[in-house]
Amino acid sequence: MAGNLCITLTQSSPFSPKLYSSKPLLQKSHRISIAPLTPFLKFQDSAASQASTRGFTTICFSSPRNGPDYKGGGPDWPILRRWDVPWNWQTVSLSSLACGLSFVLTGLIETASITYVGLDVEALSLDEKAEILFADQAITTAVVLIVLYTLTKSSQPLPDDIYRYDLKEPFNLQRGWLLWAGIGLAGAIGAIALTGVAMSAFNGEPPQRETDALARLLPLIGSSSISTASLLGITGVLAPILEETVFRGFFMVSLTKWVPTPLAAVISGAVFALAHLTPGQFPQLFVLGTALGFSYAQTRNLLTPITIHALWNSGVIFLLTFLQLQGYDIREIIQGT
Repeated sequence: MAGNLCITLTQSSPFSPKLYSSKPLLQKSHRISIAPLTPFLKFQDSAASQASTRGFTTICFSSPRNGPDYKGGGPDWPILRRWDVPWNWQTVSLSSLACGLSFVLTGLIETASITYVGLDVEALSLDEKAEILFADQAITTAVVLIVLYTLTKSSQPLPDDIYRYDLKEPFNLQRGWLLWAGIGLAGAIGAIALTGVAMSAFNGEPPQRETDALARLLPLIGSSSISTASLLGITGVLAPILEETVFRGFFMVSLTKWVPTPLAAVISGAVFALAHLTPGQFPQLFVLGTALGFSYAQTRNLLTPITIHALWNSGVIFLLTFLQLQGYDIREIIQGT
């Protein structure tokens, strides 16, 4: 929506009209259009006709409220501004369903392929298993993103702040992706710590999470440099790129077509937590997903939530690897935290 201000000037003397204002009327995002009103006016008497010959001119100031350079009368808070979403609800529904199906079908096809070629996974070494997991995640990431981009890129041209991965100005105070990644990560850690304390106070003891994805990766953690590198590639690179592009870059952005941006961040955080299929970790994942959403809304740059997600996952892997090397039972640590 654009705000418009139209001023009609009457030139009754040879001197140029002057406007005085305590605030500058023109900003970078304003467009000015000057058009004579004479063709649109019909005068019934000669006096009006004479007035029209003196030069009635209209100056219109137009400011795109949703543009990246908008500076309204109130505070300019990016987290409150919505995206200009080019697709409709049918595209949102179809793309969401297609991403989910492609994720599931890719895993099923890969499993069937391993069985078809006669590969005995149980007989493989830990390093070989880690490499297969990395290849699986790489293929899944590529397939899902191709499906998503194919279905949504039809709404060309896309606004500049949709699917934006921009390395420029990492420490810009307002939109620096690395600066706000650090702020978002610190906020997420604090919020998740408080959530854990609250859960312990209400539940008495944390729930067991033996079936979590992290528990299934335990044999690979700290077993070798190849296994650790593969896990970091999966959890610190591929998974953040895939999940942040889908949950923040597409789903959260799409929601802002119908709901305010803060609410879209909360809803996408809840869906993000549910998608991990780990009920015991839902509160923490919900808090993390919401923090990722607000950080993305601040910078409009997907590198911000990707960096937070990558640092979070990588930090967990590094910490568990360190504890494993120190002789701690990390399975007991995971179940008891």
